[in-house]
Amino acid sequence: MSSLNYKHLRYFWMVAKTGSIARAAEKLHLTPQSISGQLSEFADTLGVELFRRAGRNLELTDTGRRILSHAEDIFSIGDELLEIVRDQSHTTTETYRVGCADSVSKLIACRLVAPALGLAEPLRLICREGRLAGLLADLAVHRLDLIIADRPMPAHLSVRGYSHLLGESSMAAFAAPALAASLGDSFPGCLDMAPMLLPGEDFAIHHRLLQWLGANNLHSRVVGEFDDSAMMKAFGQSGAGVFFAPSVIAQQVCEQYGVKELGRVETLVEQVYAITTERRMSHPATIAISQTARHDLFA
Repeated sequence: MSSLNYKHLRYFWMVAKTGSIARAAEKLHLTPQSISGQLSEFADTLGVELFRRAGRNLELTDTGRRILSHAEDIFSIGDELLEIVRDQSHTTTETYRVGCADSVSKLIACRLVAPALGLAEPLRLICREGRLAGLLADLAVHRLDLIIADRPMPAHLSVRGYSHLLGESSMAAFAAPALAASLGDSFPGCLDMAPMLLPGEDFAIHHRLLQWLGANNLHSRVVGEFDDSAMMKAFGQSGAGVFFAPSVIAQQVCEQYGVKELGRVETLVEQVYAITTERRMSHPATIAISQTARHDLFA
């Protein structure tokens, strides 16, 4: 036998499933004589006995049971293949994959990406979060269409990508109402010896914030550092310490976390970049994100 006859295999599979040639013929819309002839030809080709008589029904031999097990796998995979084809034929929605560096505020990332869902041509949005280095690796192999980061792509990486500045924002200090009341009204002097929650070292703003505190002789007590901006804000909400966030989302931060804005530092700036494989933005979703950044969020 040089190749397997899959038509014969399906006839065998149906007879095995139904227990008789007559019932198999009914399922396949064929005559019992046709099924019987094809089944005999299949058994002769294989050189094995597939069934034995058990009264009016057919019973699988040991060899037949082994062949049936493989036939189940083959036709199950075939059904899955047809299902995939049917799904694709009914789905024309394009997938747009965004990577968000965990050093970028979730509130900012959400406001930037949201317009991509309002395009005339619908998109299926997939968002991934992680360290910038890992996201750049995914961008290099086209697993991502865009990365939102708080810094441009590092020059030493051998990744083909382009950094587009979306905008920048001054930073504001926040604290829970009870803590804010205990610090006084003078900003930034009220931060001296105040408990401080800092973004982790992977944040571009981390070292600039420490430098600003030092330059203003503010000896704050650092009680925690966080690699996740949302967790830092949650600790700030609990009253654990003062934290900083971009002033462009100050209202949202106050409303969402129930904190009070203590003051703003215009010289302390956080930048937000879009990193793509395109020298010039051309994807409609990427353009929508860029326009939202420049004409709305960072206007």
